[in-house]
This record gives sequence, structure tokens and C-alpha cells, in this order.
Amino acid sequence: MQKRKLYRSIITIILISIITGCSSNAASPTITSSSNTAAVETAVSETNSPFSENKVKQYDDVRGLDLSNQVLGEDFIKTLIFDQTTTWSEKDIKIAQDIFESGKNLTFRLKELHEEGITGKGVNVAIIDLNMNEDHPEFKGKILKYVDLVRDSSIPASFHGPAVTSILGGQSLGVAPDVNIYFIAVPAWKLDAQYYADALNWIIKENESLSANEKIRVVSVSSIPSGMWSDYSNQQKWDEAYKQATEAGILVLDCTSEHGYTLSCTYDLHNPDNAQKCVPNWIPSPKTQNQRINVPTSRTVAQEIQIHGEDIHYEYAFTGYGALSWSVPYLAGLLALGWQINPELSNEKILDFVFESAYTSADGQKIINPTGFIDKVKSTVTAQ
Repeated sequence: MQKRKLYRSIITIILISIITGCSSNAASPTITSSSNTAAVETAVSETNSPFSENKVKQYDDVRGLDLSNQVLGEDFIKTLIFDQTTTWSEKDIKIAQDIFESGKNLTFRLKELHEEGITGKGVNVAIIDLNMNEDHPEFKGKILKYVDLVRDSSIPASFHGPAVTSILGGQSLGVAPDVNIYFIAVPAWKLDAQYYADALNWIIKENESLSANEKIRVVSVSSIPSGMWSDYSNQQKWDEAYKQATEAGILVLDCTSEHGYTLSCTYDLHNPDNAQKCVPNWIPSPKTQNQRINVPTSRTVAQEIQIHGEDIHYEYAFTGYGALSWSVPYLAGLLALGWQINPELSNEKILDFVFESAYTSADGQKIINPTGFIDKVKSTVTAQ
């Protein structure tokens, strides 16, 4: 257990840098989180762990921690990041297990779409994220190409990369379980947008060699490589690559204020199909340039773990927040479902359908509506 805690401390530092990089700036949050700092440490002692087992707070990462001396309750537990190595009190064990399993459920009637055969089959997408291994059961065999721009063997596994991939195209967790995925791994902790630009430029070049029905339609980027709130260096490189990709017909979804489309909402774990009960986490910032759609992000995701050179373990973790990092691949997956039905839809038109079909929350925000979106896409095929 001590080794597991040590490794999770390292991964937590990476997770904080990426998730808060996507969450704290695109809106006016009602929930505050850590500032956008990044570092990768090769060793972290238990005494230096950022989380104390005696002072757990909402939204903490408690994977591998012993919380058996505390009674937290459902409302508190469902805000945390935890997995099957977290030790709970007798009163909390069943509650945590139920939350963990409930977080695996597909949301907002996606299961109905999958049962219709609407799974993203034949649609090519790309993900730019932290490095990962390709053998997790959620997405083994789904990665068409894996491009490694990290080139650092001391960081063999990650949390963020497997998580976003499982949300977009996971076998049991994914919005679009039959998509084909191009994955480009970048060293996100360096906060250098040049890596993201290189990844996107690779995608642009790769698309030039693909036939019309094989082209990469959408790129999921759960980060903020540029913009008014970005801490990245070489931001202009990302902006240039983004412009070139857009001109080449590739839809790029990121977390920037300038280009992003998503916000996050917390859905009812006991009623995952009811999109109208998804409570927005933020008030949209007046500085954001696009419309914003709320996406459910409190959920169970894939993760991978390696402890001191041992074999990598493919597991899952519940994430009580997720924020924009989890919303971007969800939207990318939903668009893939639409393109499966009508591949002729333009980027602009398919995004219009996302917003036109959305539910409206009590405070006037848009909440994603997968079945309503698909109905609009189907209407274009019927009209033809």
C-alpha cells in the first residue's frame, strides 16, 4: 500500500496540472480548485503527500488512502476521486462501491443509441493528451496509431490519457465505443504549447494522406494550450496549428476560452438518463467566445498504474468532478455518433445541432441532449 500511495502522489500532481488547466479558466467556477501549476516529481514521500487522511476535503484525490476512521456519507464521497484501493469505514464501504459502479453507467440515454447501432463505427477521431498504454480493456484494439511526443521512459503510465480515451471511445464507458482513435501523446506537464502544435500538425499531415471517408473528423484536446488564461509557452504555435487544422476541415475541441464549447454539470448518479437533472458546475464567463454546452463529468473512468517498474495494472477510478477535461472527449464522441449517421454534415452544422437540441437548465444554461441531437442528424438523412 505504501508504494501505491507513493505512485498515486506523482500521478495526482500531473492530474491537478491538467484538470485545473481545463477547469479554472473557461468559466466563473462555483467550486474552486488548485491553481494551474505543474511539476513531475520522481519521488514523493508519504509525509509530503498533498492530502492528509485525517483532513479529507471535498474533491480530494483519495486513491490508496485509508479513510476507515472517518464516516463521510454519500454526498461527500461522490465529490472525491477514489478507486478500489481506497479503504473506507464500515458505514461507507457499500456507499462508495455503489457510487463507483453507478459512475460506469452511460448517461443521458446513450445506451439506447448504442443499442440502435449508433456507436461511432467507421468514424476517425484523434486525442492529444498525456501518454498512456494501449492495452487497457476499455480501448484495446481501438487505437489506429499511437504517436509518442513524450519520449520519456521514466513516465510509463498516466491517469489523464486513459481517462479521456475511455470517455470518448471506451468499450463500456465510451460515448462512441466503435470509433477509430489516433492518439498523440504530449508531455503536458511541461506547459509548452509547441508539443500540442506538433501533435496537431502531425494530424493535419496524416489527414492529407487519408481518403475522404477515412479522414480524422475531430480532435479532442483536454487542455488550454493558448489564450488569455493559459500558462503555456509558445502559445502562438498552437494558434497557428489550430488555424491550419480549421482551414483543413478538422474540428478541434479544446478548453480555451477562445475556442472551447463545453462546460461541466453534475448529474444524478441514481438517475443517469435524466439530463435535465444535471446541475451546472459553473456560471459561463462573459469572456468566452463560443456558446457553451454542459456535459456530465462526475463519473468512473479508466486508469493505469505502475509501481516502481512493476507491470502496469489496468483499473478504474471514480472522479467526482472531472471538469472540462472530461467534457471535451464526451462532446467529441457525440459528434462521432452524428457523423456515423450522416458523414456529410459540416463542422458548423453538426455543432448547431448540439445546441439546438440541448435542454435548458433553470438558470438558462444549455445541457447536452444526445438523443435529441441524433434526432436532428437523422432528419437530415430523411430529408435527402
